[in-house]
Amino acid sequence: MSSFFVTGIGTDVGKTVVSAVLVEALHADYWKPIQAGNLDYTDSDFIKDYTLNGKMIHPEAYRFMEAVSPHLAAEYEDKSIKINTIKPININNHLIVEGAGGVMVPLSDNSLIKDLIKLLQLSVIVVSKNYLGSINHTLLTIEVLKQADIPIAGIIFNGESNRESENYILNYSGVTLLGNIPNADILSKGFIVQQAERLRKNILPLIQDVTPNPFSDPLSLDYESF
Repeated sequence: MSSFFVTGIGTDVGKTVVSAVLVEALHADYWKPIQAGNLDYTDSDFIKDYTLNGKMIHPEAYRFMEAVSPHLAAEYEDKSIKINTIKPININNHLIVEGAGGVMVPLSDNSLIKDLIKLLQLSVIVVSKNYLGSINHTLLTIEVLKQADIPIAGIIFNGESNRESENYILNYSGVTLLGNIPNADILSKGFIVQQAERLRKNILPLIQDVTPNPFSDPLSLDYESF
């Protein structure tokens, strides 16, 4: 069984939609370790409502009221995020882990999303969205992951396509294209299932090429203090 961490080049680029497609494609479990804001309808709620073949949805390690950076959301509630405490229960299925924002989003005074990814020992699927500046944001995200020696399983472009930008990103970075998810006229469970069927042939080879799911053996993780 394999796990992937879904990160974006910024906020509102479609990480949750892509996570739903991946959950559906792999019939995977889902886990959002940190939810900041939107507690009335969380990303976990979205996955539950918009996937047909997803398995277990694991509870968040941290939930905060304010839709701001997680470190600030925690501060507003007189709390702090300790990433060494973030781990799901032992599972025996594929797992899609969705991050908060991008790789340099702060979780505490001395930890970022990239530190959480490193700690969890996961390969990353990068979600990019085409807009003015997205080439820069995408390549910066990829560069940070490479410098941290975090394996990148591939990239998914979400939303309106821009072939010139996408080709530049792929050629410069050497990252594997896993697929493009178009804008949905109506976002529905049917749309998620349709996109999962389209991308499944690109996603399935990943589960044979990555490190086995570390959460299937809770003793395999070496947690450090942050």
